[in-house]
Order: sequence, then structure tokens, then C-alpha cells
Amino acid sequence: MGKLITTTKPLIFQSKLLCFSLLYLFTTLFVALYTILSQSKCLFRSSPLDPIQDPLFSYPSSYGEHKYAVSTTRSTCTSPIFFSDYLDVVKEIKNLIKDSSSAEESSALRYMQGNAESFGGNLSIKARFSYFDHQIDNTQVPCGFLKKFPTSDSDRIAMEKCEGVVVVSAIFNDHDKIRQPKGIGGKTVEEVCFFMFIDEVTMKGLEDHGMIGRESKEHKIGVWRIVKVVKELYESPAMNGIIPKYLVHRLFPNSKFSIWVDAKLQLVVDPLLLIHSLVISQNVDMAISKHPYFLHTMEEAMATARWKKWWDINALKHQMETYCEHGLQPWSPTKLPYASDVPDSAVILRRHGVGSNLFSCLMFNELEAFNPRDQLAFAFVRDKMKPNVTINMFEVEVFEQLALEFRHNLKNKRHGSLLSTSARTKRAHPGFLYVNATCCSKCQKYLLTMWDQSNH
Repeated sequence: MGKLITTTKPLIFQSKLLCFSLLYLFTTLFVALYTILSQSKCLFRSSPLDPIQDPLFSYPSSYGEHKYAVSTTRSTCTSPIFFSDYLDVVKEIKNLIKDSSSAEESSALRYMQGNAESFGGNLSIKARFSYFDHQIDNTQVPCGFLKKFPTSDSDRIAMEKCEGVVVVSAIFNDHDKIRQPKGIGGKTVEEVCFFMFIDEVTMKGLEDHGMIGRESKEHKIGVWRIVKVVKELYESPAMNGIIPKYLVHRLFPNSKFSIWVDAKLQLVVDPLLLIHSLVISQNVDMAISKHPYFLHTMEEAMATARWKKWWDINALKHQMETYCEHGLQPWSPTKLPYASDVPDSAVILRRHGVGSNLFSCLMFNELEAFNPRDQLAFAFVRDKMKPNVTINMFEVEVFEQLALEFRHNLKNKRHGSLLSTSARTKRAHPGFLYVNATCCSKCQKYLLTMWDQSNH
């Protein structure tokens, strides 16, 4: 007879506790290794694209592009915004750009031409407000460029050649650092234009750090094409920055979408994904974040005066009284789907068309007339213009996922303080809230309504 052969399980498999322990150990090691090697440092978070890994520009150590980062509590592993597949987004946006060219020509705004003492014409209140109702298409709208925009011919030609998506920023008076966007896909560098507008002071700083050549006629830092504004059109550096911020559709007349990014921010999400998720998917003209704290325009006006964000307090009062007199109302649910009267305008996404272009023109006219604090004019222009502009006012949590924020350069050592010594704060006169002993002047009704809402 044959010998009976018996087999036994290896000792390692005879103990259930040992098996579970080993399974736990290997799982933990895998998760730890995945998290360490993953670019996002997140567990089970997939990216809609394979972003460029190599640095877009090698900065000199003296420049300090990562100085003064503002701390945030945002989660880097969860996102309140949904992004579609990157390659699908690239294809869809390219098709939209191709299809929109002929359709938009017939409905494009017509702009006022001519020469004026200022870039925008310094229009009177009556003249500015007369253009808010643009339901008659053949009316010419004042929209800046009543003086030539002072830049080189090569830069102007490059701006006109940008026919798809453009990302725009500006630094005047060396107020910020140039930072490269993060998390962008390989196709984005080919499909998106990046333009940074600067002045002579900022140019000098870049030259001192060896980031651009002194003799070169065209400049590029990473993805950013540097456009030097040869002559400042306004005394205020902030107002000079308003031109590329709100007249982007005129500087780039052939672009179909744009993203304005304040130079204090560093984009960390691909621009094509942002345009698709916040504008195209929502079927809106524009997208902009809600303010993290304020709901009513008057709240922002009071904060502007209190924290000396604009030096002429009496001019702020005059601006708000003008808007109150012509129908500015506090925010209420009747204004929905507009979720707030106060935006955080550090990032503005636009689909270039009649709605967003008209809004931008009207906003620029108000900012030239009063001051570059665009949050003060935002609700008045939005609520009064016709046809209405459709806006996706997204939550602050979304804004915090789009960009990293840095503080402005604290002091310009070569050129003194960033604040002009001549622009000393003008305190409001004793009658700031009173006219002929009548409380609260032209904004009395607005304030009473706002405070009544706050108490309910």
C-alpha cells in the first residue's frame, strides 16, 4: 500500500490574528507610500489631469517669490468644486471657441471712439448712467481707449493674436511678486495665453534681480508674457491696474474667455478646468467669489473708510450717496440668484460676450469716476444694467481651492513707501451722516433697511 501523505498549513496561516496583523501592516505601508509619493499628498484623491511637474521658471534666490504667504485652513484633499476630465475639457473649449467666432460678431458691442483728456473720458453722472440700458444694440458704449494704450507694437500684436483663453494679471509700483501657476496641464501651455502688465518701477525690479534682459524688446518669465505699460495713464497705480482687470475684452479683442488674477494670488488649478467648471458648466457670463464677510455694499464702504483702503473719505460718501439716490438697495432674497452684493474680485472669470463686456465697460466708467475700489460699484452696476448679466457668485470655500494668497510687498526699498505721500487720508467732515440736520443723508433708507434685516 502506498504511504498516506498529509499536508499541513504553514504556521503563518494558522493564526487568524497573525494574518490580520500582516494585512494591516501591508495596507498601512501601501497607504503611507502612496501618500508620500503622491503630488497632492492626499489619499484616494484623483486628479482630472496629469499636471506639469517641472518648474515653469527658475527664480533667483534674491527674488523671494514665496515670501509673505497668507495662512489658510483650506483642505488640500477635499474640494467643493467638481472638475471634468481634463482632455474632455480641452476638446470642448476648443470647439466652443471655434463655433463662437461667427456668432458673436453680429451681437458684439460697439465702442465709443475719439480723443479725450482721460483714458475713459471722465463722463458725468448723467452720461454714465445713460448707457446702463443697452437693449438698443446700435448704441456706442464708452469703454476706455479714448487715449492710446501705451504699449509696444509687438505686445499689441501678441494680444490680438490670443484667440482663445487668456489669463491676465498686473503689477504696478512693484507691489507684488510674479508667481507661476501650479497644477496646469501640458495642453494648457499651448492653448492659454498668460499676460502680466507691469510699469517702469516693476520692470526695474525685475532687471535688478536678473529675471529679464535690459536690452530685450520682448520679455517672458515662465508662462507669463511681460507687457510693459510705457506711460501710466492715471496717478493711482491701482487705477492703472483696473485697465487690464476690467477692459481685458478690449485689450484682447479676439479672446473668448478670460481669467483675471490679482498678482497677490498664485493659481493652483488649471485655467481651462476653472473656466469649464465655473462658467461654461453653469451657463453664465461671469464667475466671481462672494466676499467672505460682507453681504451689503454699505458694509464694504464702511470697512473701506475705517481701514483707510481709500484715502478720500468724503469722496466715498459722495459715491455711496450717488448710488443710493439712483436706486441702490441692500441685498435681500429678491436679488437672487445673485447671492451677495459684495464680491471678492481677486479672481474674475468671464465668457466674452455682450453681458460680461457691457458690465466690464460700465464698471470701468464708475471706477474712473470715483475710485478703483471695485466692490463698491459692483452691485449698483449689476442691478441697474440691461440686459442683465448672469453671474455665478461662488462660495468662499471654492475661492480658497483656486489660489494661494500672498501679502503685498511690504515696502519698496528703491522707491520708498508704496503709499503716495501726497495721498494722505482726508477725514470725513463732521456732517458725514447728516445733511441740513437730517439723519443719514441720501442713504438713510438704505441703512435703515440694512440694519432692519440684520436684526431679523
